Amino acid sequence: MQNDKQSTIPKLYKWELLVLLWTAYFLNQGDRQIFSAVLPLIKEDMGFSDVQLGLVATIFTVCYGLFVPLSGFAGDLFKRRSVVFVSLLVFSCGTLITGWATGLIMLIVFRSITTGVGEAFYYPSANSLIGQYHHRTRATAMAIHQTSVYTGIVCGGVLAAWIGTNFGWRSSFYFFGTLGLVWSFVVLFRLRNDRKDAASTAETVSATKNAADVEKVPLREILRKTLGKPTLYFLSLAFGGHVFVNVGFLTWMPTFLYEKFDISLTRANFDAMFYHHAFAYLGVLAAAALSDYLARSRKTIRMEIESIGMLLATPFIFLMGWSDNLWVVYLALCGFGIFRGVYDSNLFVALFDVIEPKYRSTATGLMLSFAFVIGAFSPVALGWVKQNIGLEQGMMGLAIVYFLSSVTIFIGLKTCFKKDFYVEDNQ
Repeated sequence: MQNDKQSTIPKLYKWELLVLLWTAYFLNQGDRQIFSAVLPLIKEDMGFSDVQLGLVATIFTVCYGLFVPLSGFAGDLFKRRSVVFVSLLVFSCGTLITGWATGLIMLIVFRSITTGVGEAFYYPSANSLIGQYHHRTRATAMAIHQTSVYTGIVCGGVLAAWIGTNFGWRSSFYFFGTLGLVWSFVVLFRLRNDRKDAASTAETVSATKNAADVEKVPLREILRKTLGKPTLYFLSLAFGGHVFVNVGFLTWMPTFLYEKFDISLTRANFDAMFYHHAFAYLGVLAAAALSDYLARSRKTIRMEIESIGMLLATPFIFLMGWSDNLWVVYLALCGFGIFRGVYDSNLFVALFDVIEPKYRSTATGLMLSFAFVIGAFSPVALGWVKQNIGLEQGMMGLAIVYFLSSVTIFIGLKTCFKKDFYVEDNQ
């Protein structure tokens, strides 16, 4: 039941929050696709080798993975509204000034470091804000937020490529950077003070807690309350498997279609991303609504849906690499997309089932860090397989990773979830 103090929060605010964060995450993901979309234009203009351009992408991923745990801590120690604003401001500035780069070092500093670190500070705080203001609608809200990833990847890449082709690759960075800077100040002025709202809730639920208790959480306590939950490790291992598969898929699937089926590179890029992400929309929204409904009577449903989603996606991933029929591959892309969306629908909602609200940003950061460090090796691993065995076998091999990830979630559910489960006062 909602408490009386929460009536000071406008009833529609939780949905306004979602619109603000959806747009921010769209820019975040669209920004991430710019470099890949205009990479051939940068190579032609600046004369970089493929290895040098790959280095830029690698350093970006490493910076993201190393700094995202710090962003999680920041989200639990400071106002999450402020962390989200600073993240938007920094990665948008990095995107804007990337258009000014005249050499490899400047490209690494502006793109890989500034933009990569700035993006790392967005998701833990943003996701925790959604969890704070959405309770019975939490999975649905997070699923809607997740759709901005799909939209950003597809639309951001296409728009960046069009701008780069018609106005030069630098214009793509100028456009997205300027848009992000404008939106960062919209977010600053529209997001509520989440610390103040959390303090009001705490005062109503327990008279022994005051606002200072809500705002000041010792780092040692944060680590104890997150790292002391075994379920976190099982969910992180599974998420690492998901990111490994997803990064490898995003990197190599366009090339796979282009080389195996002899279609144009433009069509290969669109087909590789569109079918998968369009059907991921269906999976993530449907599974989120179902889990929100069933969670009222079945507390294990979040992790069960995650495990089932990965399990059912496995044969479609295998089929992507195995089939010699292009339309069958498209069908596999759609099936993989649907059940990837099913997994995505409860990705951090399941984590929040075992982590108290004031520690969730840290837990999110730790999961993201582990997953991106693991995922960073996927493009290299598939590249080696492509050279020595064949990309078809590499794609089929990704199915094994997804299957093992599904089993990992199931083991965590059966061994430690019941002990780790956290019941919120207002659920």
